[in-house]
Amino acid sequence: MKTIASFTVDHDKLEKGMYISRVDGDVITYDIRMVKPNGGVYLPNPAMHTFEHLFATYVRNSAYSDQIIYVGPMGCRTGFYFLTRDAMSGEQAIDLVRECFAFIADFEGKIPGSERKECGNYLEHDLPGAKATAADMCKVLEHWTVPMLQYDYQA
Repeated sequence: MKTIASFTVDHDKLEKGMYISRVDGDVITYDIRMVKPNGGVYLPNPAMHTFEHLFATYVRNSAYSDQIIYVGPMGCRTGFYFLTRDAMSGEQAIDLVRECFAFIADFEGKIPGSERKECGNYLEHDLPGAKATAADMCKVLEHWTVPMLQYDYQA
């Protein structure tokens, strides 16, 4: 079988940040790395689950809601995929992710979609863990620019 594009990136050199993983027609897939791949520390499932609820809720309620296709965790537990339409520029995507992560870092209250009828694993949430991850990523993305969205790490 043909090797998929994400497997051609040298994950041992990849650092935390936001990258364009692929472009398919008018869909841009951003790879948001929140821990260093193969670094021995991974996003804990409960915190990642809460982060997903808050991330998806925020961006789907933003001014760019019509441009948002998908938000979801990576199976390797190193970050999230964020899929948008190309009508949203790279700068707008970075700004939206920064705003969203600041929102998560400061979030208080009931986690959206966390009731039994709304969620398939409603008992597994960790708001303090999600907030800590978001706060860390706010620092990582503080000075992120469009040129930094490009991978520099081919395997």
